Amino acid sequence: MSQKPRIPKGTRDFSPAEMSKRKYIMDCITANFERFGFQPIETPSFELSETLLGKYGDEGDRLIFKIMNSGEKLKQADLTALSENQLPKFASSLSEKALKYDLTVPFARYVAQHQNDIQLPFKRYQIQPVWRADRPQKGRFQEFYQCDADIIGSKGLWSEVEFVLLYDAVFTDLGLEGTTIKVNNRKVLSGIAQMMGASDRLIDFTVALDKLDKIGEEAVKSEMLQKGITESAIKKLEPLFRLSGDFDSQLKALSSILKDSYIGQEGIKELTFIAKAIAAQPLQTAQLKLDVTLARGLNYYTGAIFEVEAPQGVEMGSIGGGGRYDDLTSIFGLYNVSGVGISFGLDRIYLVLEEMGKFPSAALKGSKVLFLNFGEAEARHALKMVMELRRLGIASELYPDDAKPKKQMQFANAKGFQAVVLIGENELENNTYTLKMMATGDQKTFTKETLLLHLQQDLI
Repeated sequence: MSQKPRIPKGTRDFSPAEMSKRKYIMDCITANFERFGFQPIETPSFELSETLLGKYGDEGDRLIFKIMNSGEKLKQADLTALSENQLPKFASSLSEKALKYDLTVPFARYVAQHQNDIQLPFKRYQIQPVWRADRPQKGRFQEFYQCDADIIGSKGLWSEVEFVLLYDAVFTDLGLEGTTIKVNNRKVLSGIAQMMGASDRLIDFTVALDKLDKIGEEAVKSEMLQKGITESAIKKLEPLFRLSGDFDSQLKALSSILKDSYIGQEGIKELTFIAKAIAAQPLQTAQLKLDVTLARGLNYYTGAIFEVEAPQGVEMGSIGGGGRYDDLTSIFGLYNVSGVGISFGLDRIYLVLEEMGKFPSAALKGSKVLFLNFGEAEARHALKMVMELRRLGIASELYPDDAKPKKQMQFANAKGFQAVVLIGENELENNTYTLKMMATGDQKTFTKETLLLHLQQDLI
């Protein structure tokens, strides 16, 4: 007996209805990207391993899908490393390429490689799939789409302000009122580590702190202890877990805590600039919130960092995030180029819209009119009308088989057509068309001109 077809865990098939909804989200995001002046690019699905490895920290490296060499190259695997139990070295000899983990590092590679062909500052967007060897769970997949926008070649904080406004514009258009745009600054985190006496453990500190929402305060403290951060240092961190109040009051309290940290004060100045700019250009539906425990574990962030929470009542991880990265392109030989970018989590936004019932009926796109097939002569006449409607922008179809009318009507109902047109012997003889509206069952006969006018008024 043949095995039942299946797909790998962490991946999905999408039905036409699901694809229509996904396209609705992507169209909304794309429209806002372009309204804000971003231009599209694409990069390959896979990169050289050397491009990706070492850019996301140890945890990120473990989640990168490696592509095994093939043919003659596979014969060049380092068997000595295997015999000496040097597994990382052996694994590297088996693979020279990897599926991309995110869109930012490949973008940095793109900028360095094409630096003579682009004008800085460069505003780009990408909507492409990425892959992570993560444990699949609700809202977390091994293959998923990212929708990224970046500004590279500018150090001005107006870019960060623009991204807050971009988030707000997209979530307003999607009807997701009550989203929260959390913001922090890696310089603030560096200042906190300095205040704790743990500057040499900055990466361990931020990786652990980034898990606060997932595993809780005690588990975060435990992980820090395991990473070699002392109990006395962790105790100095506790006031930050208790910060409350509005943006300004938290900034004042944070400024007092970090009064002796130059880098921490720099981060506070940048956060103050963003907050004041947004106060002068109020958000439509989202709210901007300071979260001093927000870390985002990616090593390449250097300034402002963002994370977007779904509206209250929806249990979902972040639905967007990003931040400032200074000199990421230097790893590819292009120095002193600062960038900042954000990403929209398409798959999670889909789940949020579904749970909240926010998808409009227009998101379910498909043909609107079905012409029944009563034979060759009738079908030939119907096809002319189908093409007329298509030219007018009305999605229309001719049923491909001369099947029983009942079967054709069942098909129309199952596919959600709004209207059915019947052309039988009588209609063919009189050059008329019988229209049935599926929602009401109303049935009327029209001439060609009146049918076109009626459908344009009712269906476009």
